[in-house]
Amino acid sequence: MSELTTIVLHSSQTDGFFSNTVQSIIDQSEKNYNIVFIGEISGETASLLNKNNIDFEWIAIDDKSYAELLYEAMEQYFNSFILYIDNRKHPVILKEAALEGFIFGAERNPSAGLFYADYDLKKNDDIKEVHLLNHHIGRVRDNLDIGKVFFLRREVLDLVGGVDTSLKYKVKYDLRLKFSELFNIVRISNKYSGSFYTVIAESKETNVFDYLLSGKDVQLEAEKVVTDHLKRINAYLAPGVFMESDNEYEGEYSLKVSVIIPVGHRPEFIATAIQSIQAQTVKDIEAIIVVNGGKDDPTADVVRKYMKGGELYDPSKPEIRLIVIDINNIGLCLNIGAKNAKGKYYVQLDSDDRLKPDAVEKVLEVFNSDDKVGMVIGSYEVWEKLDDGSLKRMKDIPVVTHDEWTDDNGRNNLLRINGAGAPRCIPIDIIKEMGYFSINDDAYARNYGEDYEMVLKISEYYKIGRIYDPIYEVIRHSGGTDHAISDDLIMRNDEAKDDMRKHVILRRIGFNKKD
Repeated sequence: MSELTTIVLHSSQTDGFFSNTVQSIIDQSEKNYNIVFIGEISGETASLLNKNNIDFEWIAIDDKSYAELLYEAMEQYFNSFILYIDNRKHPVILKEAALEGFIFGAERNPSAGLFYADYDLKKNDDIKEVHLLNHHIGRVRDNLDIGKVFFLRREVLDLVGGVDTSLKYKVKYDLRLKFSELFNIVRISNKYSGSFYTVIAESKETNVFDYLLSGKDVQLEAEKVVTDHLKRINAYLAPGVFMESDNEYEGEYSLKVSVIIPVGHRPEFIATAIQSIQAQTVKDIEAIIVVNGGKDDPTADVVRKYMKGGELYDPSKPEIRLIVIDINNIGLCLNIGAKNAKGKYYVQLDSDDRLKPDAVEKVLEVFNSDDKVGMVIGSYEVWEKLDDGSLKRMKDIPVVTHDEWTDDNGRNNLLRINGAGAPRCIPIDIIKEMGYFSINDDAYARNYGEDYEMVLKISEYYKIGRIYDPIYEVIRHSGGTDHAISDDLIMRNDEAKDDMRKHVILRRIGFNKKD
């Protein structure tokens, strides 16, 4: 007979699917388990369990927190394994062989402490197979999806000190990181028709700005969890501690700033971006437009209108320069722009966004205030392009300040989130010192994350300056890369950034060992 498992789940008297969840537990092919319900169960449910000779307990919710309830539930029985079903928000239906599958996973992987599995997402009559990401040291995001069902070794739970009842929001995040420090975390994948359970929920496209709606207290707790984790694995960078570079560049530049725009096949947007550059209060600048769609890309013709000989050319305004390449690679575009820059500093501008008129002025003020600053990151507003072509400020989305970045801990906290802010501004010499931007030579990168990788790297060597007033406008539109993108694309992008995080964490561990 296999070792005993404690199944923990949340009771729900209003959820019409709860009886299905209970029935799916009763129907398990592996029968060596008992159940702990968080919350009172009905007499009907109790009778059904008694009829099937299933040992169970339920604990009163009262005014206890989620962490306190989870701790109490997991302390009811001291069995070898715990199967936790997080059905608080969405019903979960186990496949009949799910528990047996998890037990075999534990038998095959004695060095693993936590298991999770791919699942089916059911919306009405449609079923989507959700394929999760494999866990590794770089998966330190607090929004990582590892599903709704988790299989834990009891001994590992005890080793990490159990559920931290002082936490209010990030209980599972904390447990996952603590488990990963001592044992492997294993995903059981699905090729097709191989999911371990079904979640009844509505699938929605992911909005990259959703995190802005979470409260400050949630963000602070998540920061504490990841910071403590980084300290325990020796990947934490203490305030004022910086790496030293062997590469130093000191070029000669005739201008203050080069605004570099990589763009491909966006003739309808580039004019607005160019106009925002030419409207800057600082005039000692240039724009380098790197068109990556080849000689037939119509974007180049729009750019030429602002160059000498073009119908919109104005010699009193900052120069517009054009470089055309035939490879759609954002990092390559940025590197070519940096290599040809006349400006001392690079300022980022996406082809479909705009700079506020005082953006460059405020960036230079930060650089001039502290010679130890190696990068300046601004804040931005989110605008929307309407069907008639006009632009409207999206007031329901607050100014994106990324104030989770602090001087003392920003470079550690950045590892759990996907963005640092915009625009990003860097001395051209430091771009070269860091070895230029990634050109999709990072694993899984597909024109994504080249700037994130650069921020993480520079923060290891230099201070990061911040501007919390909005100096940039992100324009959302149906073709934008940040407009309600699909879950599949989000997962692909997360794969890329998590791999970058892995290399950063290993690099910082190595640095701390030497230090």
